[in-house]
Amino acid sequence: MTDIQWLLEDVEASPDGPQVAAFFDFDGTLIDGFSAKAFFKERLKNRDIGLRELLRTVYESASVERRGQDISKLMDVAIGALAGRPLDEINEIGEELFRKKIAGMIYPDARALLAAHVEKGHTLVIASSATPPQIEPAARELGVPYVLATRFEVSDGTLTGRIDGDIRWGPGKAAAVTEFAAEHEIDLAESFAYANGTEDLEFLAAVGRPRPLNPEEGLTILAEERGWPTNKLFRPKQIGPTEVVRSALAYGSLGFGFGVGAVTAAVNGSRRSGANLAAAVGSDLALAAGGIQLNVIGQENLWAARPAVFLFNHQSQLDVLILGALLRQDFTGVAKIQASHDPLFAPIGYLADVAYVDRGNTTQARQALAPVVAALKGGRSIAISPEGTRSVTERILPFKKGAFHMAMQAGVPIVPIVVRNAGELMRPNALFMAPGRLDVRVLEPISTDDWTVDDLEERVAEVRQLYIEAMSSWPRYIPHDDD
Repeated sequence: MTDIQWLLEDVEASPDGPQVAAFFDFDGTLIDGFSAKAFFKERLKNRDIGLRELLRTVYESASVERRGQDISKLMDVAIGALAGRPLDEINEIGEELFRKKIAGMIYPDARALLAAHVEKGHTLVIASSATPPQIEPAARELGVPYVLATRFEVSDGTLTGRIDGDIRWGPGKAAAVTEFAAEHEIDLAESFAYANGTEDLEFLAAVGRPRPLNPEEGLTILAEERGWPTNKLFRPKQIGPTEVVRSALAYGSLGFGFGVGAVTAAVNGSRRSGANLAAAVGSDLALAAGGIQLNVIGQENLWAARPAVFLFNHQSQLDVLILGALLRQDFTGVAKIQASHDPLFAPIGYLADVAYVDRGNTTQARQALAPVVAALKGGRSIAISPEGTRSVTERILPFKKGAFHMAMQAGVPIVPIVVRNAGELMRPNALFMAPGRLDVRVLEPISTDDWTVDDLEERVAEVRQLYIEAMSSWPRYIPHDDD
């Protein structure tokens, strides 16, 4: 049995109800790495750190790591450097950094563990020494309603450079959990705590179900002495030389498929026949070279009704290869105009006669979609993301109505394609892919014959809900290559 399977069964065997809480440390526990380091690097990149702060940070970091000193002085340096900055500005930086970096650091199996607690009706809490801008965007994404964090002191919307209250580290974190439990009528004896560091010993001991998660060596030893079970969440394979080579081979394979398709198009005088060959051959070869295996549920629905508008949730540049391997022939796409400059997408876009849309120009967008509707009526399917942009996580973003208008105007059905974990194998804006299993679910075609403009908003919401339900109803545990 893998660690995540044990953890899920452990939660399943616990009592139901909100009186049981699941307290999660953040850095190293829910995310693979440290949010403070990500913030610091971002500020360094933006030249927002002076030499004095840099030297003090390096010194205090070494004191924490090598001498076992608590983090109070390091926090004083970090928060003191923000004195005079508007809180709204720091919150905006936190949101942006979540989208660019921290979202990709969330352990995939952490979502499954949190979902198991939600199913039991447990109260979810993140308890961390980090500050709210580091944690709260991730907490919203993960559906965790309570955050116990180290707070900034604020005066008239501006940071004073001091801490408001205690640092939620070591004894301070344990005290915060005890206070929270008293305020929310939590039964600590039945509750869970998950953490990875030795400084969290008191935090873990505050509950009846301490669960060291991704533990450091010191915590592993202490947990063994106390009889606490230790577990590690699956860490997606890091991009190394092998993955770089495989990715290069994948691009080369895609280029070969494109070349074959281009030659076919030139010989036959038909971009459509060339696009069909490029999509099928290029995508299959590229996925194989990258070591990505498609696990498709509902594959028969890809062919049940054509032409159709195939909708997909957009997570990664891998989506291009996924759609080519799935749809294979007689389809084109709609993409934002920026994709016309994407070196991976642009050649395929030309061969497939993709319609590029400037989402900031409503008139141009409508004009661009007119030939798409004509293509549907002429027998070609359309692949389009109703979200309109990539999601940095598995969360389904709000849907735009354009794809649904196209289906109604052309009188064709909608076929939802739900992609589960493309973003794990190839991060948004990444150049390289990691090998692994990629899960796809194709739902049954949805007729648009009786749809009207008046009820379109409701119809769009219904289709989006199908995606949300498909994501949540998938088996929580995804087998990994090293299982």
